[in-house]
Amino acid sequence: MSSAASKEAGRMRFPGVRAPKRLLSVEDERHLSARQLEILDELEEQLLREGLAEHTMADLAAHMGCSLRTLYGIAPSKEELLLTVVDRRLHRIGRAAVGVLEPGMTPLDALRAYLHAAHQAVQPESVVLSADLSKVRGASRLLDSHAGYLTAVTQSLLDRAVAEKQIGEVDTAALAHVLGGLGRDFARPEVAEVSRASAKETADAVCEVILQGLLATR
Repeated sequence: MSSAASKEAGRMRFPGVRAPKRLLSVEDERHLSARQLEILDELEEQLLREGLAEHTMADLAAHMGCSLRTLYGIAPSKEELLLTVVDRRLHRIGRAAVGVLEPGMTPLDALRAYLHAAHQAVQPESVVLSADLSKVRGASRLLDSHAGYLTAVTQSLLDRAVAEKQIGEVDTAALAHVLGGLGRDFARPEVAEVSRASAKETADAVCEVILQGLLATR
C-alpha cells in the first residue's frame, strides 16, 4: 500500500457527513491553464486584502493583467468567479482541518484540533472578506453550506464524546451549532470591531471555555 493510500485508510471518518460540492470540480480545475490557476490564487489574496465585490469582470481582467476570455474560462460571471475563489479557499481549509485528525485521538481532543484548524478561515484578513461577500449574490448560501458541514463534523465528534462517556449527556445538535458558528460570528465586521483579539483567537478561546465546561459534565 502506498503512503498516500495508507494515510487515506487511517483517516478519521464521519459516516453520513458529506462535504459541500465544489463549485469548480476537480476535473474542471485540471483543465484550467497554469495562468488561470495563478489568477484564482491572486484573486484570493486580493479578496482578503481589499475586497473585489464592487469590481466588474473588465476591472478584474485589467487588475489581473489578463483577458476577459481568460476570466470567463474560469466562471461565467463575476459573482461566480468570486464565489469560486472563496469556495476553493474554504475547501482547502476544510481538508486541512480534517487532515489534522488521527484515529487515536479522543473525540474531544479531535474536536479541539478540528475547530482550531477550521478557524484558519477567519484569520484577521478574513474580516475584509466577510464584509465584501455580503455584497455578492449567492455568498450567503455558499457560506451556509460550508458552515453546515463544519457543524455536522462537530456534532459527530460530540456524539462520539457522549458515547465514550468523555462528556455527560448534552444536546449535541444545539451545541454543534454554537461551536460550529464561533468563527463566522466573530469574523462579522461589527463583532471584530469590538473584540480585543482576532476572530480566530477569540473563537479558539471561547471554544476552549466550552470544551472545558463539557469535561466538567462527566
